[in-house]
Amino acid sequence: MTSDVRPDEDGAAIPPAGRRPSGDRVALRGDLRAALPDATAAVVVTVLVFALLWARMESGASDTVAVMPFMDDPGTYWMYLLSQAFGWSALLWAWGTVILGLLLSGPRPARPAVSRQVLERWHRTTSLTTTALMFAHALMFAAELVRYETKVDWAERLWVAFADTFVPGWYDSGTGQVAIPIGQGALYLAVPLGLLFYVRHRIGANTWRRLHRFVIVVYVLSVWHTLLYGTNVWYGEWPRTVLWLLQLPVAVLLLLRLLRPARRAERLGSAGGGAARPGWWLRAAGRAVAGAVVVGLVVVAVSGRDGGRDRPTHPPATAPHAQETD
Repeated sequence: MTSDVRPDEDGAAIPPAGRRPSGDRVALRGDLRAALPDATAAVVVTVLVFALLWARMESGASDTVAVMPFMDDPGTYWMYLLSQAFGWSALLWAWGTVILGLLLSGPRPARPAVSRQVLERWHRTTSLTTTALMFAHALMFAAELVRYETKVDWAERLWVAFADTFVPGWYDSGTGQVAIPIGQGALYLAVPLGLLFYVRHRIGANTWRRLHRFVIVVYVLSVWHTLLYGTNVWYGEWPRTVLWLLQLPVAVLLLLRLLRPARRAERLGSAGGGAARPGWWLRAAGRAVAGAVVVGLVVVAVSGRDGGRDRPTHPPATAPHAQETD
């Protein structure tokens, strides 16, 4: 049987005339249904990560406890552990959906193992799952703050937890003053950029395509947030090195996508004059930056200088932030 869709110049699937979906609500609903197996797998991974974090905390091997010794009680801080688990699943799924997107928009193999239609569906469903995991990560962090703020009434506890979690610049303790706004930026960009696909007929394919490129910014912010605030990769040890190494295939695929984009209009060609010159230089600069990132990641991995902190002899015993009082 032949496929019912044909790829346009940039690989987007276009239904043949007379068989377009009745509306983008139907397309979103269909993708939500298709995302159920993917989301189920994400929940399973999250549960496994949660169990691992719990076991490490009980055994005394948790880096989270090394950073914050007062948290040496998984029974009390289980919501924080669950927030961490959702965060790691979200980063893993973000990594996967970015890889799929770069495979779709980069050089096309002569004999692909999987059809473009399947890759596109995987890209969309993993994107939806990633957004849900990011929300779950934030909500469980807020739930832990509600549990923690015991010195004020419930209304105040809910407000403090909401503001610390979702209002940029509100959280005022330690590394979180920088790391949490970065994570919030990733979340607040991920939602519209992911859902714009379903209204592309209203904003235009070219506009959607230009905006969709900023998805890589969401991923960069997510990794940055993790490197800054992920206590499991806080120290300059092998988990942090592995996290850096996982960015290498993303950077290589991004470089290949820029050097040999699927769309002919995005290929570099030769520098022309007039109005075409700024665009040419912008594309050339993008390729140079992507190449520099690849080299930088290799240097980080080889040298071991990955920005990790030294493990202190006497870890700090501070709480996440001072509790609110009336």
